[in-house]
Amino acid sequence: MSNSNHQIGRAQLSLSVVEAGVGVVLILAVAMGFALGVAPPDERAAQLDLYAEDAATVLAGEPPRHGGATRLSEVVRSPDAFDRERDALRRRVERILPDNLMFRVRTPHGAVGFRKPASVAVGAASVTTRHGDVAIWVWYA
Repeated sequence: MSNSNHQIGRAQLSLSVVEAGVGVVLILAVAMGFALGVAPPDERAAQLDLYAEDAATVLAGEPPRHGGATRLSEVVRSPDAFDRERDALRRRVERILPDNLMFRVRTPHGAVGFRKPASVAVGAASVTTRHGDVAIWVWYA
């Protein structure tokens, strides 16, 4: 007996049954999407990013108090410059941002502001200067 005479029976689904199954799954998926809804975009996070970007833009465009191209480049020029300008930078950021926001500004030589909480929405921006990057984070108080 040759192997060609023995055929193994296999069950096969017709193509129309497979298409119908896929269609049902697709319809259920769409219906579940409407039933459960889609989470709205986090407008608070987007607004926080704008606040951080605005603060970064203001600081990056301000003239230095003592030397350098901008206020931020002066602050990140050296550890001594950061130590000298730390309090002035903190006061300036407090004046730029609305009263209901908290902030942290990190430079290569240190940071000013508050510790970032782990469980709140945070907006962020960064500025690259000749002497290093400055990161600004803001969040609602």
